[in-house]
Amino acid sequence: MKPERAADAVDRILEQWHRERPDLDVSPMATIGRVRRCALLLQRRLDDTFADFGMSSWEFDMLATLRRAGAPHRLSPTALFSALMITSGTMTHRLQRLEAAGWIVRQPNPEDARSMLVQLSDTGLQLVNRAVEAHVANEHRILAPLEKKELAALDAGLARLLAVLEAGEQ
Repeated sequence: MKPERAADAVDRILEQWHRERPDLDVSPMATIGRVRRCALLLQRRLDDTFADFGMSSWEFDMLATLRRAGAPHRLSPTALFSALMITSGTMTHRLQRLEAAGWIVRQPNPEDARSMLVQLSDTGLQLVNRAVEAHVANEHRILAPLEKKELAALDAGLARLLAVLEAGEQ
């Protein structure tokens, strides 16, 4: 027998739909609503940690992508915007902001004189190294109330959902 849990915001929405449209099977709203609500609440908690380092989540994502690339922490703008799934126009604006902050430098591409490479500056590397440590600690705190078995099941289910959704994008 499962212990009862307190009703959440999604339960209240489902109750309203059951009352107003009892003819509809709104059960998918439960899962999708909770995923969306979790994403929103998670983003707020992640943003709080990034703000401690004077950055936004997109700034962290860009610096972390360069950091994960390995030394010398450099990528082409195309590789960077592909990894981040953003448009080239958005990338240009973001690169300008990161460069103005002193967190990246743009350098000529030795393999293609017509293009530039984006590289973490020393300041950017130090910043992202500190921020990623705090970010991982924050993620541990967020997930700490869940048991390992619950986390494994959640991760497996989300991985399956992601695979289905990504297959639909191709």
